[in-house]
Amino acid sequence: MLPYPQIDPVAIALGPLKIHWYGLMYLVGIGGAWLLASRRLERFDSTWNKDKLSDLVFWVAMGVILGGRLGYVLFYDLPAYIAEPAKILRVWEGGMSFHGGLIGVMLSTWWFGKRNGKSFFELMDFIAPLVPIGLGAGRIGNFINAELWGKATDVPWAMVFPTDPQQLARHPSQLYQFALEGVALFTILWFYSRKPRPTMAVSGMFAACYGVFRFIVEFVRVPDAQLGYLAWGWLTMGQVLCVPMILAGLGLIAYAYKRQPVQGAV
Repeated sequence: MLPYPQIDPVAIALGPLKIHWYGLMYLVGIGGAWLLASRRLERFDSTWNKDKLSDLVFWVAMGVILGGRLGYVLFYDLPAYIAEPAKILRVWEGGMSFHGGLIGVMLSTWWFGKRNGKSFFELMDFIAPLVPIGLGAGRIGNFINAELWGKATDVPWAMVFPTDPQQLARHPSQLYQFALEGVALFTILWFYSRKPRPTMAVSGMFAACYGVFRFIVEFVRVPDAQLGYLAWGWLTMGQVLCVPMILAGLGLIAYAYKRQPVQGAV
């Protein structure tokens, strides 16, 4: 068993002002995405400048935050928020959903594209390889917060999390998700998108790979307490939400290669 590194979730405390590592991980994800996007900007659209890119990143970030919060409310704990609507604003108490954030990104991207003469999938193909930076950083934030841990296990790398009332040795599922959703997904998408691909293919690859990775990790991750398992003693809400992602991703890839020849990579 490995010792859990006792990291204070509060990175900086200035009197009553507390800056949490989890919040800083959002900045890491957004900043890292902006830096890498700026390297790819010339290949994406030579007429765009850094200001245009900054606008895109801002609206995508808003989609992540607002969509992630509302997605958690709708998918994971709606009765509690109906009973106490003010809880929706208390984001410091936690509660963000990847799938809600994805919907938020899709809506903000569609809106931005309409205003800037870009199709939805042109922008999504450009954005998709950047998303794993934020996903990986967010999972590190989960690990520092000692939240979203896995099931009890006897594997040599199991950890006892201070937030676990049972104090059992558990899978560090946050690190599994960091490795798959962050490192592996970034590597796949970055190299896949470096060669010319038809429009929609990169977006499809993102959806399919993320869905598969998340579905797998859910087998060893403890489900949200208020939901538990939805069926058969193992099916979680995360897995339910990933199934349409996988199917949509595979469908997009197949349709992309069928409908058009390969175009310039972004």
